[in-house]
Parts: sequence; C-alpha cells; structure tokens
Amino acid sequence: MSEFSLELSEEQEQLRDWVHQFSVDVVRPAAAEWDEREEFPYPIVQQAAEIGLYGWEFLAQGMLGDKTGLTMPVAIEELFWGDAGIGMAIMGSALAAAGIAASGTQEQVMEWVPQCYGDATDLKLGAFCASEPDAGSDVGGYRSRAVYDEATDEWVLNGTKAWITNGGIADIHVVVGVVDPELGSKGHASFIVPPGTPGLSQGQKYRKHGIRASHTAEVVLDEVRVPGRCLLGGKEKLDERLARVRRGEKGNAQAAMQTFEATRPAVGAQAIGVARAAYEYSLEYAKERHAFGRPIIANQGIAFMLADMATEIDASRMLVWRAAWLAKNGAFKNAEGSMAKLKAGRTATWVTERAIQILGGYGYTRDFPVERYMREAKVTQIFEGTNQIQRMVIARSLDRRPDDSITHLA
Repeated sequence: MSEFSLELSEEQEQLRDWVHQFSVDVVRPAAAEWDEREEFPYPIVQQAAEIGLYGWEFLAQGMLGDKTGLTMPVAIEELFWGDAGIGMAIMGSALAAAGIAASGTQEQVMEWVPQCYGDATDLKLGAFCASEPDAGSDVGGYRSRAVYDEATDEWVLNGTKAWITNGGIADIHVVVGVVDPELGSKGHASFIVPPGTPGLSQGQKYRKHGIRASHTAEVVLDEVRVPGRCLLGGKEKLDERLARVRRGEKGNAQAAMQTFEATRPAVGAQAIGVARAAYEYSLEYAKERHAFGRPIIANQGIAFMLADMATEIDASRMLVWRAAWLAKNGAFKNAEGSMAKLKAGRTATWVTERAIQILGGYGYTRDFPVERYMREAKVTQIFEGTNQIQRMVIARSLDRRPDDSITHLA
C-alpha cells in the first residue's frame, strides 16, 4: 500500500498543467456554443484524442500506472473546470471502460476497452448501460433480461436502459442484465454489445438542465444476441457466483455497484472542477465590480461568502483525494467514496448558487458563465447515486448489521 500524501508528484503536476491548458485553449472557448447546441462535441473530443487526452492509453496510465490514485481526480478536476458538458463528453467512455475492468477478465479488458476509444484517426465511444426508466438508484429493480441460448452459445438481451451517457451513439455498449430474477440485485451480469449488433437502438434523447454537450439517451434492447464470450467474467465464473448466492453464501458485489464504487471519487472531482470554476469567476468579479465607491469584495458579506466557498472546495478536494487513494489501495472502510461524492456534490451546488448571488442580475443571465456552472453542478448530486443514496450507503457502513435492505442501492 502506498503512503497517502497531499503532495503531487512532478508528473502529476505536469499532467494537471497540461489538462488545464487544454481547458483554457480548447474547452472554455467552445463551452457556451455546445451548451446551446445540445449536441455531442465531436470536434472537441477529436482534438482531445489527437493530443492523447481521450484514449485508453491515457486511462490506463492514469489508473494502472498510478500508485497514489490521485492522477485521474487531478486531471478530471481541470477538465471539468473548463466545462462539465464537454468534460463529460471526453470522460464518458471511461464509465464503460470501468464497467469492463470491474467485471471482465484480463483478456476481455484488453480486447474491449481500446474499442471504447478508438484512436485519433478513428474515434470510438463507449457507454455503460445500467439505469432503467423505473429503476435508477434501485439496482434491485432492474428488469432488462439476459437469457442464455445454449444451442447457439449466445445471450439474448431485452429491455430498456435509461439516462445512458453516449447511449445509442456509442460503438461499445456495456449492458447490465438480469440473469436470475429470483436473486434480485445479486442475479445480475454485465455484457458487451459489439458495434453494429442488430436489435440495439437509441430511444429518446434527454433534453437536460445541464451538461448539455454530453449525449444522454435511452438504449432499447430488442432480441439483442451477443456471443457467449461477451459475458464479462465468463459463464463459469457467473455460474459459480449464482450458485453461492442460492446457497445463501455471500456473493461478490453486483456488476453495477462495482462500477459505481470505482467511479465515485471521479464524480467528486467533477464537482470540484465546476465549483472551482464558479468560485474563481465570482472572486475576480468581486474584485473588479465596484458599488458604493469600492470593490464589492470589500464588503464583509461578499468577502465571507467567498471565504466559505474557498474553504468548502478545499475540504471537498481532500475527501476526494482520500477516497481516490483508498480506492486504489483497496482500503475502503466506512464508505469513504460515498462521503467524497456526497460532500463534493453538495459543495458544487452550494458554491455555484453563491456565485450567481455575487454577480447579482448578471449572474442570472446567459451572458455570464456562472448560470451554466449552477446547471451543471446539480447533476453531481443525482447521477451515480443521489445524495440520499450516498447517505444510506454511509449509514450502512457505520451500522454494519447483516441487513441486506440497502445493499442493492447505487
């Protein structure tokens, strides 16, 4: 286990500065346009791919080559400081990659993760399909079925997935399906749906409050047949796990939950990036804006507001960094990942609201970016487990009774 430190390495500092400059030069100038268009920003993602920011090699280096766990949170914060919508478009495929890494064999990871990204000459996207129209945080409520056809060694997928980042436009879809309904949330498995597989289509595209540059849509599965090798982890491992559950033995974490646990510190980092952008903009505005003959930051009410914003952002970052380090070292004890996401999401929403207040009427207009920051911050309290779900996960970890009533909650 590596020693926890708040001091970044020279390589991490260089990475931070590199991503920050990309946000300054490319992301921020394009943010308002793509927010208005509500379209996937292919040209921006293409530029990210050309410099190596979008690609499986970057993900592998940031996750596998980093003993501290801090590399990805540092990069994500800078990217989302630039713009959350474009940041999500660039990072969205990582959720699919995380789903493959959480449940797949080494051979499956090597085969499918690169196909979630492609390369600079042939851009690809990945999508992780878990939530459903009637079951978001309630993982045990999933209804999309996966049935094995032994005669053809294929899995047949049917159902509808909802709120899917890159849903329908992705090349690789990672789908969580119910293989044994009687086992509830423990009867799930994850499957790769390769490019061009018949029966998979995009349903409605959601018109969102924020992160509009990120594509979010339903994914409809109608008699989708995938080869047996597309079951992540393999059938032998699945059969063994289901048998243990049927005997009443403790099974491994559900497919969706394994992915959510791995990505919660990343969502916290996203929230911090948005909060920091709002704080920095409102700070500069407060220094330059004059009222009653002096800068408004000279007023205690504004100065104290900014002081609290700075404090909350730093405190949230510490929780996210700790959670990322614990995740890397397999040392979670009391739902520290959920703590980090809960705190960072609340901070982002709180900070962006106060940024608008500091700008006053200007902050409420689309001529200034803080209203967009507030719209983008809110989703960090909703996706990958709402604030209420995070509290339930934390409470369960503190209680530690053998009560399964909330183990299925994402």
